[in-house]
Amino acid sequence: MPEISNELIMRAAKGDVDAFEEIYKATSRFVYNVALRTTNNRDNASEVTQDVFLKVYNSLRNFAFRSSFKTWVYRIAVNTAINHCKARSRHERGRIEYDPAVHDTEVSGSARSGLDEAESERRMAHLLGLLDPDQRACIVLREIEGLDYRSIADTLGININTVRSRLKRARERLMKAPGKEWRP
Repeated sequence: MPEISNELIMRAAKGDVDAFEEIYKATSRFVYNVALRTTNNRDNASEVTQDVFLKVYNSLRNFAFRSSFKTWVYRIAVNTAINHCKARSRHERGRIEYDPAVHDTEVSGSARSGLDEAESERRMAHLLGLLDPDQRACIVLREIEGLDYRSIADTLGININTVRSRLKRARERLMKAPGKEWRP
């Protein structure tokens, strides 16, 4: 996610729609990808992305610059996606629909490479689907987004030991999965 200037954030917080649109354009792909990895479903990721930007828009005037803007948006995106997953699973009584995770990537030069990428995405979506939403969020932030444990804890608003515990349980679950092809 590109760096967002404090001046742009303050303009958007004061109601400047053009400034908010710039923030949206700079962060929407990032938010969508976090939502997609957390929900494991394109339609749900789109819905979560819309919810995230409504929350960002309504809360921007309360952003106090105590953390980076990226961390703040991460927290909103991940928490919104987790809450969405939990609400959806309550409504569906444990029935979860899996949809292959899709990245917005450049079209590959070779068809074989494209097929390999699609298979890898399908495999990753399946494995992420084996985890509960809290574990999935930690794995996505650590293994896919590359955040350190402290940043994950700050993003999710949880204790660093909780991050360690969730990652440990998630990795154990993934190691027990058939195929064990966990490669972010």
